[in-house]
Formats: sequence, C-alpha cells, structure tokens
Amino acid sequence: MGAKLTYDEALARVMGLADFERSTHSPGHSAFHLERMRLLMARLGDAHLATPTAHIAGTKGKGSVSAMASSMLAAAGYKVGMYSSPHLHSATERIRVNMQPISRRDFADVVACVWPAVEHVGADGGYGGVTTFEALTAMAFTHFARIGADYQVIEVGLGGRLDATNIVKPRACAITSISLDHTATLGNTIAKIAAEKAGIIKPGAPVAVAPQRDEAMAVIRQTAAERGADLVSVAERYSWRGLRADMRSQTFRLQSPQRSYELETQLLGDYQMENAATAVALIETLADQGTHMPAGSVERGMRAASWDARLQTLSTPDDGGPLLVVDGAHNPYSMERLADALRQHFAYKRLVVVFGALGGHSAAGMLAALAPLAPVIVAAQSRHPRSASGATIASAAKNAGLDVAFSADDVASATRYALSIASADDMVLGTGSLSVAAEVIEEARGIPPELYPYMGRVGDRKR
Repeated sequence: MGAKLTYDEALARVMGLADFERSTHSPGHSAFHLERMRLLMARLGDAHLATPTAHIAGTKGKGSVSAMASSMLAAAGYKVGMYSSPHLHSATERIRVNMQPISRRDFADVVACVWPAVEHVGADGGYGGVTTFEALTAMAFTHFARIGADYQVIEVGLGGRLDATNIVKPRACAITSISLDHTATLGNTIAKIAAEKAGIIKPGAPVAVAPQRDEAMAVIRQTAAERGADLVSVAERYSWRGLRADMRSQTFRLQSPQRSYELETQLLGDYQMENAATAVALIETLADQGTHMPAGSVERGMRAASWDARLQTLSTPDDGGPLLVVDGAHNPYSMERLADALRQHFAYKRLVVVFGALGGHSAAGMLAALAPLAPVIVAAQSRHPRSASGATIASAAKNAGLDVAFSADDVASATRYALSIASADDMVLGTGSLSVAAEVIEEARGIPPELYPYMGRVGDRKR
C-alpha cells in the first residue's frame, strides 16, 4: 500500500480542477448541467442518497439558516453533516459534522476515495472534467455516508436548478430571501432568479419559504403546486419580535403554528430573526415527518449556532482598540440590511470601512447603501481572483461622494491602516465581499491564509 495522500496533496488535486467560484472566466448558465454530477455519484455508489437531507437555497441567509438548522439537529442528539460554500480560511470548513470542520486527515482520505471516480468521469464520462465544486460536493456526500450521519444539511452553491447539489432527494427544503445577485448567470429579474432557486423543490418534499417579494413568492408557489410539494410560508405562519440585543447576541420571541419560543442567537440583525424563523420552520417540518426533537433542543441549538463573517464582532474597546466588525454583505440589498443592523446593535462615533468587492458585483450600489452612515472608506483588494483593485474601489467611493482615506491592493494593510486611524470610540468594519471579511479576520486573529497558486484555469483538464 502506498503512502497516504497528504492534506496539501489532496488540496492541490481538488483546487486544481476547474473552479468557477474563483476563476475570472465563468461559463454562461447554459454550460451548467447535472449529468456529470449524476455520473460521478453513480461511480461513488450514490452516496448522496444515503443520508436524510435538508436542502437550502436562497440569495441571502442560506448559510445562516443551514448553520441554525444543523445546530438544532445536533442539539437534538443527531450526527449532522453540513455542506456549505464558499469557505473563509480553509477548504475543510465546507464539510462539517456537528458544525466542526472535517479534519485535514479525513479531507485527504475522502479525496483519495473519490479521486478514481473524478478521473474516470472526467476522462470517459463524455461531459468534460469534473469541477472543484462538483468534487467537493461529492466529497461531502461521501464523507457523510461513510460516518453514518443521521442528517445532512446541504447548502446550494449557486442558484438551485442546475447546482451540483440538486441531485439529492430531500426530506424537506428551505428557500431564504431572494434578491438580485449573480444576474449574469441566474437572470436579471427577481422572477428569473426565483425560478432558479425554486428548482430545488421536489415532489412530496415540503419547502419552508422565507418572506419574499411578491414576484418571487408567486414563482415559488407555482413551482411547489406543479410539483406537489407543500409550501410553508414563514411570513404567513410565523411571527417574531425582538426582546433584547447588544453587540454579541440578540434575544427574540418566535411564534410558530405549534408553539412559542424564546430564542437567543449570536447572529445579529433583524434579518437573522427572519432566518431563525425559516430554520425553525424547516426543523418543525422535519419533526412533522418523524424527526424527534427533544424539549429544549431548538433553544439550545439556536443559542449555539454561529456563522463567521456575518455581522461578527472581532474586538471591542475593552480589548484595547476600536470596535472591529466584519460582514460578508456583497450586494446592495444585503448592504442595506447591514446598515440597518449597525444602527440597531452598535454605538460608535465614526465608521471606518475596509471595503472591497468582486468584479461584477455592484460596488457603487453597495457604497450608496453605506453612504447615509457617512463612512470613511479604506479601499482594498482581496486575494480573490475576481476582486476589483483598490484603485477601482477608491474611484467608485469618490464617485459616491464618500471620503476615501487610503487605498491598498491587499486587505491586511488596509485593515492595519483603518485600525491606526480609528479612535476607541470608532468602529472599523470590513465588508463588500466574504473574501474581504475573511481576510480582515485573518489579519485580526493571525490566521494563516490557505493559498491556491496551482488553481487550474477554467477549461484546463487537470486531474
């Protein structure tokens, strides 16, 4: 028997495949399909069907809902696999068991397990090479099956209808808030995007739907009716109101059709109460199907749920510096919600924003949403290959009438500068993309970045 694959070797294999998340060249949506993913999973014994599944799509909040649902199921005593994307610091974060990232050893072992199938399908499947996202998705399904997970909570990567995760046969689904995002891929109207998200709805699998704009809800209702799936409208069946909130947590009362909860979450913002209601609706739907949820498991799971880079407080003046917060908002709608949450949860004298955005995302729209807060902008370029340059961001901020204090082509130096000009009464906020938020966390906490210099360009056939 040969030497085991190391983590670095495994990572090089997976991240060396075609990676549309990070590539500067992305195919049109017509290039996406599920046939290659079905072939891959058939070679792996259809491991995606081995574990009862909750499938979650949406524009905003699907990661938070996935984390909340996973945490509640784990609090009920289940072994819960969770698959999410993208990661912040390490690819291991994408595959979790009871919210703990897969170990590097297990990651490498799962790569070794799936790699013969990846090579076979890429060479002989007739549909081209397996992508990074497809390989990681197959790894998650395989790992959860191998460890005997009781449930798997699967977050959609992009859209829904043609996402690699959409080969599952879920017990239940959830669709979180839908807004305009990835318009070049998913469509330029709310209705078109809703049709892609609603593609996860399966016959007989109930779908919990977060509050939506009318045009989105109409599409989702029609799809659910056509497929014979019960629709649980969170806006119609659930209500909630905030009780207490500070910069670390918020407490709220949630009324469901079944009972009243008093819940606490580390995730801040009114929209997280909406996400919590959606997660509880999903869990209650699973409970209606026979999932046993002991008394207190919803409360315990909600309290324990965390999801980094979502209005996350990294340090406070008590730690010897200004208030430092990050959020992965990456479109105008989510930036508007972030601005509201800042007003709700934080007190500060001046707002200094380390801001960067990916090309194709509306930097101007996001900066306009921040403008009422009169921020000082520190423009930054993250390591993401599609990240706009610091100069481009600075220009957009100046065009929006904002004060630009500094521009850098890396987030670390931008963060250091922002902290150097902020007083103890100020807030430093890192936002504009998840990659910016992640790199601010890395700088603040001394987390070494996981770099992928060997990443294959889209169209390469590296295996």
